[in-house]
Amino acid sequence: MLAYKQFFMLKFIPFLVLLASCSFGPGNFQSRHSTDLETRSIRRIAVLPPEQMAVEERAKLPHSSAPSSEGKGGEKEAGTILSNLLYSTISALPHWQIVSDREVKEVLAKVPQARDSSRARKLGELVYADAVVSGRVLRFRERVGEEWGVKSPASVSFVLELWDVKRGDLIWSGRFDETQRPLNENLFAIGEFTQRGGRWLTAEELTLEGVKKAVNQLHQILYREAT
Repeated sequence: MLAYKQFFMLKFIPFLVLLASCSFGPGNFQSRHSTDLETRSIRRIAVLPPEQMAVEERAKLPHSSAPSSEGKGGEKEAGTILSNLLYSTISALPHWQIVSDREVKEVLAKVPQARDSSRARKLGELVYADAVVSGRVLRFRERVGEEWGVKSPASVSFVLELWDVKRGDLIWSGRFDETQRPLNENLFAIGEFTQRGGRWLTAEELTLEGVKKAVNQLHQILYREAT
């Protein structure tokens, strides 16, 4: 009986570690991370370019909803936009080193077409990264109208995940999900409303806001003492 209990605990410890540290951001952003994230010595990070998936495969993934990429770009371009914004946002912050997109492109042909965990680990090994961040666009709907008046607002949802290359496990994930609404429908968002100057954002601008929230939070966790 004792041996069975020990086996049970060993089998489920990785899941308990991840779920033990769960943080929820203000309204449109949620995240969770492993409790030992700060001790992982994450310095060199690579961005995994998005892989276009079939609708049936996307529906089976965690955090997924019915994918939508109406308007500008389509699914493939929406993924590229997310990847580019992620790369530029990470590059602007200190303490970590981002693998250049040129290095990533040079080895991408050697990365298998598989789930993000396998692709991330292989890419990380090829470019000598400590961790790899991947992104999935769940919804990317462009606004219909102009910045001061719309018929339909921009709506964006995506998931970012950070994979430890050495251990091969997921150590941080964040989900951004927002359909922009006027202030009179969402009084709790007065801070964001002010920062946006009362404008209706494009889908790319809304994505950038989400990426900045996610990356800044991850950076603070990883380098809490350094900052």
